[in-house]
Order: sequence, then structure tokens, then C-alpha cells
Amino acid sequence: MPGSGAGLRERKKARTRRLIQEHALRLFLAKGYEATTIEEIAAAAEVSHMTVFRYFSRKEDLVLADEYDPLILQQLAARPSDEPVIDRFRRALGGGLSRIYAADRDALLVRTRLILNTPALRARLWEQQAATERLFAQALGGHADDEGSELHLRVVASSCLAAVTTAVAIWAERDGAEELPDLIDQSLICLRDELGRGDG
Repeated sequence: MPGSGAGLRERKKARTRRLIQEHALRLFLAKGYEATTIEEIAAAAEVSHMTVFRYFSRKEDLVLADEYDPLILQQLAARPSDEPVIDRFRRALGGGLSRIYAADRDALLVRTRLILNTPALRARLWEQQAATERLFAQALGGHADDEGSELHLRVVASSCLAAVTTAVAIWAERDGAEELPDLIDQSLICLRDELGRGDG
């Protein structure tokens, strides 16, 4: 079949990417993020250091890169457009997490601990979240037709991301004792209910 070769190449690339990241996380956990070099990661994964950079343009991305954002955007696109915005985000996120959380749970816990304890990773995450906020705002409301709509959607997207970030941090601080999807769902329900109180 014409597409079979391309599909095989993509699967091989995905396996290589995952292998590099797994070795990187193992070394970061054993030696510390700052003390681990790209050359050591490449040697452990049995690839060249240029191959590492082909898949991960920056060292920080070895920890931060994942498949969550595309899955959540896909889930958002499938939600009813008249659904309340925070509920739409909450259910889309729940749908995305349910597909990969079980397989990625341990690695996600390691990654979260590294992020919380490494200033360079926290700074890079902040950069990435600014871009993620814009993507989610656009997915929640399409192309905003005025500045007020754009402001509203970006505030909501930013608030949802803050709620998720807090839930993930609490999950790591509690050593993963609770299920992350449940904590995230609770955090977004708290946000929705608090915003629904209004001024009264």
C-alpha cells in the first residue's frame, strides 16, 4: 500500500523519540537535570547527539515534550459549541487524559517533580504555556470577532491552565497518591463554581 512506508517511518520515529526521552528521564532522575549532558543521553539511547537535537530542539524539551496538547485540541473540536466554556475544557481534557494517562502516569510524575525542582524547566514551561493559552482560547471560541471576545477567551483559557497546573503540582507533592485526572477535574469544577458565584 502506498501509505504503509510512511506509516512505518512515523512509528519508528515515534519509538526513537520515546526511547530518547525515557533514557533522559532516567538519567535526570539518577544524576540530576543540570548534571546530565546531551552526550550521555545520546549514548544511553544509542543515537548521536545530533539525533537527540533532531527530536528535541532544547534540553528542556526532553522533560516537557508530550502529546497532551494535540489530544486536548482534538477533543475540544469534538465538543458541542454551545457547551459552557469551562465544562467544555474540563470534558475535553478528561477525554484526552483518559487515552494516555494510564500508560504515561509514572513518567508524568517524574517529569512533574523535575519541573517543580528545576528553575530552567519552570521558565521553559512558562514560555510554552503562553502559546498553549492562545491555542486553547482559539479552540474554545474559534476566531474571536472582537477584542472583548479574545480577552474573554484568553482569560478563561489561562484560568483553566492555572487550575490544571495547580492540580498537577498538588498531585506531585502528594507523591501521586491520588489519581491526577480526578484532581484536575476537581480543580476545574472549583474554578467553574467560583466564577459562577458572581458579585452577589
